[in-house]
Amino acid sequence: MKFSQRLFEKVGDIWEKTHQHPFVVGLGTGELPVESFIRYMKQDYVYLIDYSKMFAYGAVKAHEVETMAAFAKLLDEILHGEMDLHRQYAERFGITNQELEETKPLPNNLAYTSYMLKVAQNGSLEELICALLPCMWSYWEIGKTLAETNPSSKEHPLYGDWVTMYSSDEFGSLSLWLIDILDRLTNGKPERELAILEEHFLTTSRFEYMFWDMAYAGGDWPV
Repeated sequence: MKFSQRLFEKVGDIWEKTHQHPFVVGLGTGELPVESFIRYMKQDYVYLIDYSKMFAYGAVKAHEVETMAAFAKLLDEILHGEMDLHRQYAERFGITNQELEETKPLPNNLAYTSYMLKVAQNGSLEELICALLPCMWSYWEIGKTLAETNPSSKEHPLYGDWVTMYSSDEFGSLSLWLIDILDRLTNGKPERELAILEEHFLTTSRFEYMFWDMAYAGGDWPV
């Protein structure tokens, strides 16, 4: 069994709960409260600023020029593709780019990105990939599921652009590249190393669920 398949099976319960989260369900039905989406959009924007740094670290830790170039391309895709979607949404809500960039991360957001960046700074390339992959892979799974379950979700006047981007083959290809390189890097590794990688994947998958929950219900600092 490839290591990515092992991860996919291991994280099944967490991802299933994520698919059932009212935020995710609301994206597909169009019933998500707008205030929750605005909170998500602002928090995800500052999240992506730190998330993009993971790909810069990936280029540093890569052993082949081709892999370095691919990580650099993914970094550009996030900064000028995925984040453009957020900027477009912000414009529709009358939120400036400066306001987006000055958004203060909520506690769960800060904990999530801090964990990923710690792994990126201190771990191997395989550890870095396992820490960042749940975000990209689970978004693709969510996008595909929403589009397949309710094809009209791609036509929704507000959330349709989100579903369209994350269900696309173009976005999915980014996940598939990371999955492929992870399988190659982990082939033949001893179980003690695989267990560490698995824990990173599970941890950031849990953070993904917590991020949706934070976006839906809030979750500011207690004082």
